[in-house]
Amino acid sequence: MPRVFAKPDTLNDLNPQFNQPALTQPVFLNSVPKCGTHLLRNIFRMFVPVAQQYHDAFVQIPNLRQCLPAFNPAKPMLSWGHLLFSDESALATQKAVQYIIVRDPYDWVLARARFFLSDTFQGQMDHLKGGRIKINEMLNMMIFGIYQKAPTLQEIYSHNAVAWLGTGIKLVRYEDVITHLKKLDTPAAEQYFTELLQPVLVNGCLPEDWRRRIELGSDRQQSGTYRENLAGISAEIPDELPDMQKRLVEYAAPGLRHILGYY
Repeated sequence: MPRVFAKPDTLNDLNPQFNQPALTQPVFLNSVPKCGTHLLRNIFRMFVPVAQQYHDAFVQIPNLRQCLPAFNPAKPMLSWGHLLFSDESALATQKAVQYIIVRDPYDWVLARARFFLSDTFQGQMDHLKGGRIKINEMLNMMIFGIYQKAPTLQEIYSHNAVAWLGTGIKLVRYEDVITHLKKLDTPAAEQYFTELLQPVLVNGCLPEDWRRRIELGSDRQQSGTYRENLAGISAEIPDELPDMQKRLVEYAAPGLRHILGYY
């Protein structure tokens, strides 16, 4: 089984310095892998009591039955994971406010390659590390998958995001979060985070210290899987997806970027 080696954060220790109202309904942060799961999770954690945060497991299909307490409306919890759309997952999350976090597939290809080539991830990709293949070959593998080792871009986005659309979930684009984090002192950012954090707010209003909470939750040092905190990357991964690979994304998953709001 693949393993992820990331340093733990200290947000549970920082959480009590703020007044945390009790969560009144289950909230589930679901996402496409490598789309800012930890970022959004950490921001939300600064608005919810630690006792109501589901730290037992990262919710996924293989462990869903063990994680059902995370969705119990009688004992509301904030939980997170990569939960594929299925009959069991739809039933399990019926009473939860569910978010689906996505990222521009162009940038996702780069983020996924960077993660797999790092020492933070250990598993079936280890034989590709250390500059053994060309970076563009790795990018193509992220788009088209690796036989019996990694699913395709289309498969991941279809089952983790697109199949959930139109079911009452709230779609969150990673880029929108980043844009408003960079201008926290603006009315636009206040409106954005008011809408984003609605299920964990009292009377739908941000507390006076909301900016400080978000600053702490979004601190890059609190995320072991953030780009700058990944260990042992020797490959030179470009900042922007090459033009040919952009065309390959459109070939492999036509219409995907458009349906997610990337034009």
